[in-house]
Amino acid sequence: MTENPSDQGKEELKELLQQYKYLKAGKHHTYFDEDAFERVIDYYDESEDIPRALEAADLAIEQYPYSSVLKLKKADLLIVTRHYYDALDYLQQAELLDSLNINLYILKTDVYLALDEQEKAVELLENALSLFNGDEKIDLLFELADVYDDYERFDKVFDCLYLILQQDAVNEEALYKICFWADFTKRNEESIALHTSIINEHPYNELAWFNLGAAYQGLKLYEKAIDAYTYAITIDEKFDYAYRNMGDAYIRLRKYKDAIEVLKQVLELSHPEDVIYEAIGHCYDKLKNWGYARFYYRKASHLNPDDSKLYFKLACTYRNEQKWVKAIKQLESALQIHRAQPEYNLVMGECKMELGSYKEAVQYFMQAVRAKPKSIAGWEALIRCLYRATQYEHAMQQAQSALKITEGKPLFIYYLSAIYFALGKSKEGLQQLHEAICTSPRLLKKFIALNPSILQNNQVVDLIASLKRKRLF
Repeated sequence: MTENPSDQGKEELKELLQQYKYLKAGKHHTYFDEDAFERVIDYYDESEDIPRALEAADLAIEQYPYSSVLKLKKADLLIVTRHYYDALDYLQQAELLDSLNINLYILKTDVYLALDEQEKAVELLENALSLFNGDEKIDLLFELADVYDDYERFDKVFDCLYLILQQDAVNEEALYKICFWADFTKRNEESIALHTSIINEHPYNELAWFNLGAAYQGLKLYEKAIDAYTYAITIDEKFDYAYRNMGDAYIRLRKYKDAIEVLKQVLELSHPEDVIYEAIGHCYDKLKNWGYARFYYRKASHLNPDDSKLYFKLACTYRNEQKWVKAIKQLESALQIHRAQPEYNLVMGECKMELGSYKEAVQYFMQAVRAKPKSIAGWEALIRCLYRATQYEHAMQQAQSALKITEGKPLFIYYLSAIYFALGKSKEGLQQLHEAICTSPRLLKKFIALNPSILQNNQVVDLIASLKRKRLF
């Protein structure tokens, strides 16, 4: 029976550590080569016993004072213990012995970043790029990309990844990363050119197709994005992120049935996620299939019970069906999480108003107005509610406040007119209506919607007719 290679390696390491202990104690004149010292240092380093690792490194350098590799090991350990300037001393010694060891530049970069000297790190790596080729150059480009990221020179991050893919078109790490950076830096056109070139050489690379789709999506070319994602999932039918993005593209195109189909594929391929359930619910919502919309919103809320937006969306499906009591129950859950959210308060106010609970409705509308005082929607809802509750004097006060705070929005001139008519002040009502129509004729429909019976008032009808003859609208 052959010995397990893993077991054999453990026995060799155990023997090596025993010999090292003898060497330290001076019991045996054991010969230790550089590789043996490296293994001992690595063992203690990986065991997170840094003091012993440093001790082994010192003994190794004493035995092999001209070993650049051992000096790099010592520098690495000094970086771990935050002795950065001591580490630099060892790195400079190592550089005199071997200036073409890539680890020298990576460790120096770590020191400069730790000392918050990003510019030195950038200069070091940029100069080092000319010294290396192949995989080593690619490693340095990745290192440089990380430095640029830390330095917030994000376009340079994209440039590094671009260079990597020009040298190694199917480098998975670069393909994964450049997708994000192309979108973040808005360099989608360059990404399209790069990935089209990669696909011409490697037509079965699903990541390149995915990145091409993401770049098209970044430019809002959703049809082209979907085509690219289709190629990606043809190559890898379990590519869940391609289905995700495709679902988003279909939503943007308002192709909700297609979006539902591909998003359900995501659920089959990966763990359930609230964002996917929510997206499917959104699609059913847009299709006015509110029962199915609720089904998926509920699934999302079970996975993320602290997301108030999900309860709000559930409430809106009930509101659409005029099921006010059920809508209120969901809104109560949403408001427990985000009490001051104006949108939630507006819909709650609407539900209360539809149930005739005007006092409570006004309180919710007031909360919405306080949260966003310059928002027309809050003022509009509040004034409509007070008008419907026949609280005309209060409605007048709020309409005047709305006009002042929103800097004279024409809607509130219309509402002032309606309130004057309701108070029996026809002259003032007609004056306000004339001003409102002259300012914004298209909002006349909101004036009529507030009280459709106003069209039975001959003075109102005559005023509208005369302004129509003047072609104001």
